[in-house]
Amino acid sequence: MSLFWPSLSDSFAPARTMIIAEAGVNHNGDRQRALQLIDAAAAAGADAVKFQTFRSDELVSRSAAKARYQQLTTGSAESQWQMLRRLELDAESHFILQAHCHARGIAFLSTPFDLPSLSFLCATLQLTTIKISSGEITNGPLLWQAARYGRRIILSTGMADLAEVEQALAVLACGYLQHPPSASAFAASWQSAAGRQQLADKVILLHCTSEYPAPDHSINLRAMDRLRQTFALPVGLSDHSQGIAVAIAAAARGACVVEKHFTLDRSLPGPDHQASLEPEQLAAMVQAIRTVEQALGDGEKRATAEELPNRALVRKRLVALRQIDKGEPFTAENMGCKRPGEGISPMDYWWWLGRRASRSYQVEQPLAETEEETER
Repeated sequence: MSLFWPSLSDSFAPARTMIIAEAGVNHNGDRQRALQLIDAAAAAGADAVKFQTFRSDELVSRSAAKARYQQLTTGSAESQWQMLRRLELDAESHFILQAHCHARGIAFLSTPFDLPSLSFLCATLQLTTIKISSGEITNGPLLWQAARYGRRIILSTGMADLAEVEQALAVLACGYLQHPPSASAFAASWQSAAGRQQLADKVILLHCTSEYPAPDHSINLRAMDRLRQTFALPVGLSDHSQGIAVAIAAAARGACVVEKHFTLDRSLPGPDHQASLEPEQLAAMVQAIRTVEQALGDGEKRATAEELPNRALVRKRLVALRQIDKGEPFTAENMGCKRPGEGISPMDYWWWLGRRASRSYQVEQPLAETEEETER
């Protein structure tokens, strides 16, 4: 299944948010659990399910310590390399998972963490979209090669400032243009109209806070606006907060992509389970985002078809508050505003004050005067 590709637009036309269910390594290296994760993501209504593709020997040195959140969830006795070795998926598993995604009608995505894995995803699995994680935003060789494949790229920007995002985009532009990599080529590609067009056509930026889970005060959703304004690219959110509120708010702020970790069971051992949604929460998030999309509308202020039947009932019209005889002037004592609203608008109230009635009125009878019929 291919992903639809959001585009940046100045219009207020309703847009569909691409929802990526991030399975990541929550399969714990178990192919059967990975298949169950695909089933859960499809049942929840996500557009894509994303895994992580890596070779531990290419990704991390054997002496590297675990991140703080990894130590909290999996202990510190083993190294990061040892942990990742247990979480690798082999090539055969990737083929099986991709086929299962196709059967379930959900797009298969994966994040490469090394050049051989990137080559496998692009050249062998023939993925048209590649997700680049926040940790790789300074990995120039990976960025350049990913763009050189011509693939669409979703780039997470966690831990980065605007200058680092710009540098990464310059490398991508250079790769898309098939220019040999160098500092001068990066700068030239970034400044060229052709390079900018390639980025506009093929890159989405994701705002991200790279902590697991990310405290609410660290999310800074307004940074999505800054990314959009600075780089004129579609922007979404890779959400590591707890719960679903932030993801829903991101959709309301115009996120074209929302990515969220999920698991079959938050109590399972592993580095990411505790910061993930369970299937019921994932389904609730998807439904809430779809509701937000409908509620956003097109930005035009007008009475809707649903409101029109109510307008006549809840608005008011000018009526006689007591009996008014023909020739009697309209006053604040004998003329007022009451529902329903079909008739002379109360906005004309002051125009009618002091004018004489051309006919008589009973109590609560709506005024039916015309300007020609009345006089001071």
